[in-house]
Amino acid sequence: MSTKKNILYAQSGGVTAVINATASGVIQAARANSDKVGKVYASQNGILGTLKEELFDTSLESDEDILALSHTPGGAFGSCRYKLKTPSTNPEQFKRLFEIFEAHNIGYFFYNGGGDSQDTTLKIAEYADEIDYPIQCIGLPKTIDNDLAHTDNCPGFGSVAKYVATSIREAGLDVLSMSATSTQVFILEVMGRHAGWIAAAGGLAADAEGAAPHIILLPEIPFSQQDFLNKVKHHVETHGYCAMVVSEGVKDEHGRFLSDAGYVDAFGHTQLGGVAPVLAHIIKKELGYKYHWAVSDYLQRSARHLAAEVDVAQAEALGKAAINMALEGKHKVMLTIERQNNDGDYGWEIGTAPLTEIANFEKKMPRDYISEDGMGITTKCRDYLIPLIQGEAHPPYRDGLPYYVKLKKVLVKKKCSTTEVV
Repeated sequence: MSTKKNILYAQSGGVTAVINATASGVIQAARANSDKVGKVYASQNGILGTLKEELFDTSLESDEDILALSHTPGGAFGSCRYKLKTPSTNPEQFKRLFEIFEAHNIGYFFYNGGGDSQDTTLKIAEYADEIDYPIQCIGLPKTIDNDLAHTDNCPGFGSVAKYVATSIREAGLDVLSMSATSTQVFILEVMGRHAGWIAAAGGLAADAEGAAPHIILLPEIPFSQQDFLNKVKHHVETHGYCAMVVSEGVKDEHGRFLSDAGYVDAFGHTQLGGVAPVLAHIIKKELGYKYHWAVSDYLQRSARHLAAEVDVAQAEALGKAAINMALEGKHKVMLTIERQNNDGDYGWEIGTAPLTEIANFEKKMPRDYISEDGMGITTKCRDYLIPLIQGEAHPPYRDGLPYYVKLKKVLVKKKCSTTEVV
């Protein structure tokens, strides 16, 4: 067996427009350090693929295709929402994982995901320490929600922020042009179960008095129906229309989701059913205004054609840094982005933070980022957000449409038993 240890990389949770840039960075850096590390294997569908021993051999992909990952949205290797059990609850899962690690000479495990995903990274790292198994576990940040602790921002968020701000600016102009005889209220629903970063980014579109969005509803601020209706009425009477961005996770004054559908997802989170139609019904019933609503849903996180250049650069740099950090002996950490402000100019560096302080934590918006009435953003928030949407990183186009790479994705031969432990 080679003395060079192999790398196992996996993607987890909801994907982003730039998660593949991180994958590309990992593979590029590993190839540049082929004298120190072995192959990069990628799990099919996150940790589930690891448990099933479904691993892709990325060494069979061309350099050209690996580079093209940086401009390709989605999760190239497949992702999953799966909560890894604890060793005490399901010891067979962990025995299985480490049997596979040993069979494929895995010495480095990189898990690319958000707070719940980093819980998986932490559990694997702690179990490795407990049994004294030689593997280094490093978390790579990813979430459009921008709610990971200890990192200034999260890869994927900047591009979603750019998409949402662009969308509400364009939709606002559309509604304004027809408001005298048609729609007077437009509601754009965006993701954000507990943190309102994405909705807040829509506020960047308001570049003049009366410009959309006129209202931003955030999970951090309890929803007051009367205050909301008063503000809608004010903007329709003053500007002729009212356009707004709302987080899916808006709650009432009793802490209940306005859009609670009564279900939970694989991580145990409440499955939300759509806050925009709920608000539209309230507006129609109480004010009588004609409305339209839209849910940006997967469009916001897959819109690679509108990605922020800085977001792509950070995502790829984190992947490359993971190799260097691993070679330096880092373990049980997540890589972070550290903001550097020099004479007002935005800059950033890559750092690390303990997984114990990241797994299952959520970073919400500070109160001083939210306007006094709770339905807008402050200058301080704008100053934080603006650098994260800078630059254009358009993908190449073929026949008028973006070109996105499709990898060969050749599975390695299985070496372990086929026992199901998921």
